[in-house]
Amino acid sequence: MARRKKGDAVSGWVCLDKPYDLTSTSAVSRVRRLFNAQKAGHAGTLDPLATGVLPIALGEATKTVPFLMDADKTYRFTIAWGRTTATFDREGETTATSDVRPTPEAVAAALPAFVGEIQQVPPAFSAVKVDGERAYDLARAGEAVDLKPRPVVIHAARVVGAPDADHVQIEMDCGKGTYVRAVVRDLAAALGACAHVSELRRTRVGGFTEARAIGLENLEDLGHKARLSEALLPVETALDDIPALAVTAEDAFRLKQGRPIVLVPRQVEALKARLAPGSRTVSAMAGGSIVALCEMRAGRLEPARVFHLDQSGD
Repeated sequence: MARRKKGDAVSGWVCLDKPYDLTSTSAVSRVRRLFNAQKAGHAGTLDPLATGVLPIALGEATKTVPFLMDADKTYRFTIAWGRTTATFDREGETTATSDVRPTPEAVAAALPAFVGEIQQVPPAFSAVKVDGERAYDLARAGEAVDLKPRPVVIHAARVVGAPDADHVQIEMDCGKGTYVRAVVRDLAAALGACAHVSELRRTRVGGFTEARAIGLENLEDLGHKARLSEALLPVETALDDIPALAVTAEDAFRLKQGRPIVLVPRQVEALKARLAPGSRTVSAMAGGSIVALCEMRAGRLEPARVFHLDQSGD
């Protein structure tokens, strides 16, 4: 007999507002315990020193994590002038100092060079792997870390504030794999200044926004009141960019069994018009819930990932 999984069959997303000085892994563990969920994962690590949007998947939502990993993100961060650190954040050891204080106007004029597809060298203190080891482990051990430039996409970057001469605040929309600390490192170099990130907040991951985020304390409070379900977003929240097709109960049953369903020509044309270039992925919906993620081929939907969201668990 198969062993029963520990925990409850809870499925959905929590848009967590991760607090300062907490790892993403610890945040996932705390949310999983609150919901007593069988499975949990997250989409896009946030450094302990960063705050903001950390989408956490529970149960069947973990099957949609890969789709959110590629989503665009928005960051709001503060640059502190005058001191460069080994980690390019405020916790690192000082490696250089300078009296140069670029004006907000100078920063705004320099930012367009960082917009578009650019080549970026990740910081030595990063999770990038070098010969099977994390770069930050090598850097902490005092080893020289030689990381190669890689392409990243920055859609927009703008100055949004300057509380004093020592600080400037920037908001940036970017694609996956972009390091804010590397942007600050390279921006400071372009302006002949020393700098580090003093505050970092992620305000968006795909369709998960700051406005939808809930803090751990509020989540724990809902737990005490037996109202945790109020913080649970549907599994398909991570699939905003994927076209959905409503299917019949009969077709839903076929898909759950791993069998393809045949589309009528008008369905094929309607889906083709909504698919992203090069994509064939369609979400099949029944009764307001996702049934399966499918690949559209030759006028058929072939199930790639099946979801079990009904009470019977079939």
